[in-house]
Amino acid sequence: MPGIADIVFLGAAPARAKVLCIFVHGRNQSPEEMEAAVIHRLSAPDVAFALPRAKGKSWYTARAIDPLTDATRTELSASLQGIAQAITDLRAKAPGLPLVLAGFSQGACLSLEHAFTGQAIPDAVAAFTGCRVGLPGDTRPANLPSGLPVYLSSGSADPWIPVQAFAETVTDLGQAEAMLRADVFPARPHEVSPTEIALLDGLLTDLAQGRTPRLEAPR
Repeated sequence: MPGIADIVFLGAAPARAKVLCIFVHGRNQSPEEMEAAVIHRLSAPDVAFALPRAKGKSWYTARAIDPLTDATRTELSASLQGIAQAITDLRAKAPGLPLVLAGFSQGACLSLEHAFTGQAIPDAVAAFTGCRVGLPGDTRPANLPSGLPVYLSSGSADPWIPVQAFAETVTDLGQAEAMLRADVFPARPHEVSPTEIALLDGLLTDLAQGRTPRLEAPR
């Protein structure tokens, strides 16, 4: 059964941090790969990072764009419960600090689904190459808080996240009144780009300094 196997902690100790960040890896990836691809490329200081590791390197078996089956719902529920607990536990170590939930690919999809549950809500979400899990006709949670800062990105021809699924997620976020920035990168490989790194850097810096996230980064 999918879920969290363990969590890798990086950066500042929570008691000394100014902002918290949970970063969720993609399918067949690891916290160590996200550390190299994302965390080491950030410059925001005083951040306590928590990188959960999926059991079996996957948060759920199906593709995000497959119809939701009972099996997928069960797997997704287990992983979402793990993310909610990770947020609760990290906040308990640093009460009152803002927290960013971020992820890449399947980790981005899981981060979005968590935000839509309306539970253990982060202060901002950064979903690199993500979309909602399932199809628009599926019954899915729709409890995303109004005004939540969300960054959503994808490539124009991404092999895992088609533009249509990305656009449908933009619609869901818009209808939920998220404070949204969305970027589509033409012909970008399935990876995290410098723009996305800069966006997360700015997001963490804004929250650490007590500012409303501006979601700014040059394309």
